[in-house]
Amino acid sequence: MSQQVWAAQALESFDAVVSATEGFRSRAGQRLMAEQVARTFSSATLGKVDEESGEAAPTRSIAVIQAGTGVGKSLAYCAPAIALALSRGTRVLISTATVALQEQLVNKDLPALAALLPQPFKFALAKGRGRYVCKLKLDRLAGTGEAEEEGDDDLFAEEEAAARAKRPRHETEARIQFYSTMAQTLSKGGWDGDRDSLDTPPEPEVWSPVAAEGASCTGKHCPAFSQCTYYDKRKELVGAQVIVANHDLLLSSLGARVLPELDNCLLVLDEAHHLPATALDQFACSMDLSRITWIERLSSRGLRIGALLEVEEIADIPKHSAQLRQTLQDLARIVMDVYGAQLKSQPSAWGPARVRVPRGELPEQLVAPLGLLAASADGFLEALRAISKALRAEMRDKPEEAKRLSTLYAQIGMLAPRLEELHATAQLLLQDAPQGADRSFVPAAKWFTLEVDGDFIVVKAHASPILPGTTLRNHLWSAVRGAVLTSATLTSCGNFDFFLREAGLHGDESATTLEVASPFNYAAQGTLIAAETRADPKNAAQFTAEMVDALLHDIARVEYGALVLFTSREQMRQAVDALPTAMRSVVLVQNALPRTQLLKRHRERVENGEPSVIFGMQSFGEGLDLPGRLCESVFITKLPFAPPDDPVGEARAEWLRAVGRDPFSELVVPATAIRLAQWVGRAIRTEEDQAHVYCYDKRLTRTSYGQRLLKGLPPFALEQRAPL
Repeated sequence: MSQQVWAAQALESFDAVVSATEGFRSRAGQRLMAEQVARTFSSATLGKVDEESGEAAPTRSIAVIQAGTGVGKSLAYCAPAIALALSRGTRVLISTATVALQEQLVNKDLPALAALLPQPFKFALAKGRGRYVCKLKLDRLAGTGEAEEEGDDDLFAEEEAAARAKRPRHETEARIQFYSTMAQTLSKGGWDGDRDSLDTPPEPEVWSPVAAEGASCTGKHCPAFSQCTYYDKRKELVGAQVIVANHDLLLSSLGARVLPELDNCLLVLDEAHHLPATALDQFACSMDLSRITWIERLSSRGLRIGALLEVEEIADIPKHSAQLRQTLQDLARIVMDVYGAQLKSQPSAWGPARVRVPRGELPEQLVAPLGLLAASADGFLEALRAISKALRAEMRDKPEEAKRLSTLYAQIGMLAPRLEELHATAQLLLQDAPQGADRSFVPAAKWFTLEVDGDFIVVKAHASPILPGTTLRNHLWSAVRGAVLTSATLTSCGNFDFFLREAGLHGDESATTLEVASPFNYAAQGTLIAAETRADPKNAAQFTAEMVDALLHDIARVEYGALVLFTSREQMRQAVDALPTAMRSVVLVQNALPRTQLLKRHRERVENGEPSVIFGMQSFGEGLDLPGRLCESVFITKLPFAPPDDPVGEARAEWLRAVGRDPFSELVVPATAIRLAQWVGRAIRTEEDQAHVYCYDKRLTRTSYGQRLLKGLPPFALEQRAPL
């Protein structure tokens, strides 16, 4: 079948779904997006290509589509993509950034679509392994609330040991009861083993000990394999034509065969503006230079288990272990010698003290120890791989001993990831400009942190790439054949350039862009009020005091729902402290209640005709859907610039300046434009909404870069207000 026929049929499927959906309004922008999706996915070459035998090189096809609020992008990509996948005998992989959109797709959008498309299809949700319970671990802990055997103590992170020792008896008993109830509910079928399906998802420190993880999993050799939630969910993925994952899982499983192969599926990246940041997080690494007792435990386990299996490679484990411990101690001492004064002079109230390595050029005295560390870790890992290989062979040959062997495997696997992370961090820290490299060489960000844990000083080393685009180009786009990236905010200051650079698609001939405008009449539906202050926003104390006065004056007039977005916890705290008594009952503050409970209370108040104002920060500025009276006003206290002390951002700005480029214009302003567009996007959610957006930062209208930011916002009616 030709590309044109595939695309035409996919578009026919989209049109049929729109026609069959009762009360659904046809939208020109939505169909325009569906056309682009159909064209993109029909032209991509999928599957293996043998160029040596004369086959043409595979065609890559990538569309970057900004779809404004109200376009209906989920249907615009789902219907044509699924129809094409069914025609081409392939699968659709949809990746999102938030759990909320994953759940919307799986629980609402895809079931509705499945009922309307003539050809049946199955869909499944893919989550990381750590979202599911490990039955073996749960059974082990259900009796005591703690680990029973010597080999199980690493079900808990080493840094929690002191907290466990101090835990009151009643807390230990509560922990025992929690695990016991969880195990009973799982065994009776009252719970599916998914953390997110628990009525109240547990805190990380409670969940972590029973979470499934790859390093300690023996797969089909595990005695609990037949009852394993994670592998049951994996089976669902095998039979599904549509898989809904998330960006973290997509990037962490590259090459791991957990998700469909990217050269043989249709990839949709929704909420794609999150992809660059996710890539940086995924490829960053860190290591603890102070808490190192785990190395001795890993060494003793490796020797004991390796000896049982007669693994020759264990002979050097004592040498590697001793070298690692000594080198980490040396590194911690050198870091404190070089950076201790800077680290100790920083206030501890806002998290660990931090010092970044300028230009990524490590002090000479750190280079040799890091090289020794990387070599020792590599040798240790080789021995562990030999032990793991021998264990798997033993499991295969002696299935009757699966439980004992699985426990041994887990004892190694619970600690091995720390060694892998140590090795990766040392290697990235050692990355340096090759001899003769010009100024265009891009260094990694490198920094050290210091924090006090009781009487214990903890020193850590960190490293991260600074250009997400390069990382994505090397690891993701090199494997992808057909992809659609979409979001309501992909343009910045009126064009796609910033996102294309961040996402690694700038200059890629296979990538095309499309901007689909929102169907909303923003000029008639909303007003952007630029409420100026006398104080310069750069003068934080004076500005915040004046802004809070203006904010309290404005929210006193709120009749129904409103959202106030702050740029820092301190700013929000000052606003809360300034609330008059009569207004305190109206305001709901982020983190005072769990998010779901806070939003539920907000809805109840508005439905009862009462005013309700949410105070929130960045996480409330995106993905929050409060249509109609639930959010008639959005208050933006200050332009949402990224924190100035982010070490990756600092390192990147430093590199840009070194090569003669302006980081503020090239990086800071475009990133702020996308964040601001997201915040403003909370105001108008339907074609019937009427809303006001207030911004108290006069830089929005008084500076040249503010004018650039305005270009990226919906075309609200603009009203400028002098200081009160």
